[in-house]
Amino acid sequence: MKKRSWGDVFRNAMEGLIEGFHTQRNLRVHTVCAAIAVAAGLFFHISRTDWMFICLAIACVIITELLNTAIEFVVDLASPEFHSLAKSAKDTAAGAVLLAAVFAVIIAIFVFWEPMISWAF
Repeated sequence: MKKRSWGDVFRNAMEGLIEGFHTQRNLRVHTVCAAIAVAAGLFFHISRTDWMFICLAIACVIITELLNTAIEFVVDLASPEFHSLAKSAKDTAAGAVLLAAVFAVIIAIFVFWEPMISWAF
């Protein structure tokens, strides 16, 4: 197996991120939601601890969405025609994204509830 340079490794990883962003609508939606969360964090001057939770939630959602995309690509390659196991693999991966997204919303509620209430009233 050919040894790749660090530049090749990072270039391949960036190509994967770009591929995911260009082909996956949900990844773009999650990215917009992440940008909104970051903007809200800056606006409300959240604590360092809150930033850690927000960054962790964002990373979990983006990572699971990218893994879901990779699983979908591999399943489509291995089983271009319908197969119940292929469907189960895709549905399970999508479920992981859903769980991460729900976790992120719960974290956002914990972090932003009080600052939003204070700001609104």
